[in-house]
Amino acid sequence: MAPGAATSELESFAQERGVENFLISFVDLLGVSRAKLVPKSAIREMEIKGAGFAGYAAHFDMSPADPDLFAVPDPRSVIQLPWKPAVAWVASDLYMNGKPVQQDPRRVLRTQVEIAESKHLRMKTGVECEFFILSGGSDVHQLSDRLDKAEKPGYEQIALMRRYDLIAEVLHYLEVLGWKPYQADHEDANGQFEINWEYDDCIATADKHVFFKFMVKSLAEKYGLKATFMPKPFVNQTGNGTHCHVSVWDTSGEHNVFLDKQDKLGLSTTAYEFLGGVLQNTKSITAILNPTVNSYKRIDGSTTLSGSSWAPCSIAYTGNNRTHLIRIPDGGRFELRLADGAVNPYLFQAAILACGLHGLDHHVHPGPSADWNGHLPPPEGKAVQILPTSLAEALKEFSASATLRKALGEEFVTSYSKIQTERWRSFTQHLSKWEIDNTIDC
Repeated sequence: MAPGAATSELESFAQERGVENFLISFVDLLGVSRAKLVPKSAIREMEIKGAGFAGYAAHFDMSPADPDLFAVPDPRSVIQLPWKPAVAWVASDLYMNGKPVQQDPRRVLRTQVEIAESKHLRMKTGVECEFFILSGGSDVHQLSDRLDKAEKPGYEQIALMRRYDLIAEVLHYLEVLGWKPYQADHEDANGQFEINWEYDDCIATADKHVFFKFMVKSLAEKYGLKATFMPKPFVNQTGNGTHCHVSVWDTSGEHNVFLDKQDKLGLSTTAYEFLGGVLQNTKSITAILNPTVNSYKRIDGSTTLSGSSWAPCSIAYTGNNRTHLIRIPDGGRFELRLADGAVNPYLFQAAILACGLHGLDHHVHPGPSADWNGHLPPPEGKAVQILPTSLAEALKEFSASATLRKALGEEFVTSYSKIQTERWRSFTQHLSKWEIDNTIDC
């Protein structure tokens, strides 16, 4: 919706639901949610013109000299906060000087969706967001449940029930929102949990992903706790992944074009070519799906206390086997297991769709599936590519990708590379305790 479109959808929403204020929200290049609180009396004007921000104050490739950044709310995304019903959250699209901002992660995704629609396709996705529940206050890097120390804590019933109040409240609110949650569990690391809800069109999934993280963090604080989606908060524990289940449908949303019941894995030629495009460009999108310095501790192939990292370290696909980058659990969809908890929800979906469309355009076939334990060396005669081992390495692959520059846009790729390179340099300028301990006597 461009600035100037006269509408009062959000004003009507406020009147019908008793909403007093709106959080007009957007996500910057590093996935940080930004917002302004707007009273219902001003929402009509904001819906037309947008709320003004200084882009340089967020993680964008902008300067203090740039004009105002306007966040124009998308009424289709509006969500009333179940725990604070006087407030509604709404995702927005960014404009500057009346033109869409090409760095805007939601715009990057929307462009890919429009390209897919021109091919009569819709990508539907579901995300599985893992998170740790930590102590609040000054003891923030400690698990909140000191009794949660089993060697193999995955699905542990009593540990799940010790955090029942928080988890059950999240599940209840997901029901209220109509997201159709279907399970919550204690994950493979001590203090780690996951909550699942039904899949949706990829923009809706991205909006929900952003809101879910906001909701979980907010509710954890209500209990005096801290929820973190950090990729690897504990070196000896399983990290936080964000697995994504992907299927592509016709524009009616009624026919899954990935499904072929005659294929041994249940996938059509379209699905294999889409999957092939993702595999072919995996190294290039790793900087998006694993966007922090810490991310590369999760996908380095190290074992954990439970015996497995549950994260891929090489580029391959397989059937119902959780050790590879892409798993095909049943017909008509695949699960991409690479992304971690820090992933930008909009860029996550955009990267998958862009690579998949590239695969369709160029008829990329992924080759044979990898039917072995991906956490062990491949069988003799088999070879797999290894994922980038650091953010710096991943950024080189990302920046050098002609496919991504064409699909996602020169301005976005250049801006993302610049912002993330600055983060990498900030890290390399940090003097760690490890360096002191191991090189002080040189």
